[in-house]
Amino acid sequence: MWLEEVDEIFKGYLPCYILIVLPIFIIISPGSPVSASTEFPVYRMQHYDLHGVAHGCRSAGINLEARSLSSWSSPRHCVVTKLKDLSIDSFRNIKLKAGALLIMLPENLTDLSAEDKQHFLLLENTMIAQEISIPVYFVRYSKKLDTIVDEISQGLDTNDMSKSAAEAMFNSIAANGYQIVVSSSNPSIKTDARVATIQGHLPGYSTEGKIPTIAIVAHYDSFGMAPDLSYGADSNGSGVVILLELVRLFSGLYSEAKTHGKYNIVFLLTGGGKINYQGSKKWLEDQLDSLDGSIIQEASYVMCLDTLATNDSIYMHVSKPPKEGSPASYFYKELKAVSEDFPLVDVESIHKKINLAEDVLSWEHERYSIRRLPAFTLSALRSHRDFKRATISDTRENLDVNRVIRNTKVIAEALARHVYNVSGGYVFGKSWDVSKKSIESWVDYLTTQPRSPQLLSNKDNILVNTFKETFDKYLRDVKTSYAVPEKRDPDFQFYEVTKGTMNVYSVKPAVFDLVLTFAIILYLGAIYFLIDYFPLVYGFACSLTSSKKIKGN
Repeated sequence: MWLEEVDEIFKGYLPCYILIVLPIFIIISPGSPVSASTEFPVYRMQHYDLHGVAHGCRSAGINLEARSLSSWSSPRHCVVTKLKDLSIDSFRNIKLKAGALLIMLPENLTDLSAEDKQHFLLLENTMIAQEISIPVYFVRYSKKLDTIVDEISQGLDTNDMSKSAAEAMFNSIAANGYQIVVSSSNPSIKTDARVATIQGHLPGYSTEGKIPTIAIVAHYDSFGMAPDLSYGADSNGSGVVILLELVRLFSGLYSEAKTHGKYNIVFLLTGGGKINYQGSKKWLEDQLDSLDGSIIQEASYVMCLDTLATNDSIYMHVSKPPKEGSPASYFYKELKAVSEDFPLVDVESIHKKINLAEDVLSWEHERYSIRRLPAFTLSALRSHRDFKRATISDTRENLDVNRVIRNTKVIAEALARHVYNVSGGYVFGKSWDVSKKSIESWVDYLTTQPRSPQLLSNKDNILVNTFKETFDKYLRDVKTSYAVPEKRDPDFQFYEVTKGTMNVYSVKPAVFDLVLTFAIILYLGAIYFLIDYFPLVYGFACSLTSSKKIKGN
């Protein structure tokens, strides 16, 4: 009788308990799948168009299985690697065949060896120069992520031939894997982009007729392989800092009647320097093509400041050597004369013709030289191709502020000697000299925020407004002009997505799901067999028990 009741319970109620109660226990169990997820801020690679040519990566969303450099094999994989392990050849292979690329940056870029720094610059330049169809993201170093990257490299490495077939099979089933997810829509063109250029001037005074003009220019944006990681402490933070210190110094001199110079001095902070000097281009069009004339029309020279803290040299880059006796030639002689009082500083002139066949100009002064204005660029870099002009390793920690201060003194004194027509002696001294405190404060301010062009192209940008307020404090007729991409044939275009949040989910490999499916099928089959044939199983068990009792007697 009781056997029939047990059989009825198994057939009638137990399957319902299994289907209902078991899922409830799974749901309320302490093991939550959320605990297997970790979030990290990530920074997307450059994405912009310049003169109709696409640059950078064109995609943003990722939902792929993470694999190491040695274990990925298809577009279904997101390659996860440390920057030091990524070579140029492996990058080129990944961008053609993988689904995405995630690069973890070193813990401290300052502590890299000279060889690692050179590898970093070469790799960064290679990546920036190419159009990439897959999403490419960078992530800062963290211990948690470092552990995950190591697990991906070790746990999913299928190329270890020292393992036996059984061990390799077991590891492929039991190993933990990771799913990389970056939720992002397709990048869209930034429709409200505008590149600001701020101008102001100090009017000269002379009773001898027309007053000549000197223009001092520096672009304020930076560049690197990721917009939100491009701080540009030297390129071109140093140029901006020196220009702002020249503004402070000469505004003080021009405020006194006894020291009022005989030159108009125009100061320009231009935007879009890293996208072929779009700010200077637009400003020149507004100035020289207008019917009202311009203060820059008869400029004695235009002096551009660019990356002035890389080394102890100051190079004067020119497109056409200045004629003997010209204002630019006179300034160069004074620059060399002042540098002799600073043993570490070496001044040299470098002549390079403008190559109009190239899409991107070499230096900012070429924008002015094309419009037949005498112009030159002062830089600590010997070549415009130096990779240090566009790198995310150009940070505050890598900037020599004392070198910025020293080069400011050299340039300021040479300019003052030219403006006041004095040779020998010093215009600036103890009572009115280059301020270390002022320079350090500007360096600290500029290097607290990335300055890639697309990040500064929004309306009422705080940094641009700060520049304008500073110009208003020291200069006259301060104006802001904007370079806006044309609708039909834009010179440049920016895209919206520059950073995001990455979720890393701990998952089992696909083969584990297959094995687990077979295990569940076997388990459910066994349960079904036990329930359906319970009387036979029970009778068989009873017969075994009774036979043991008979033998025992």
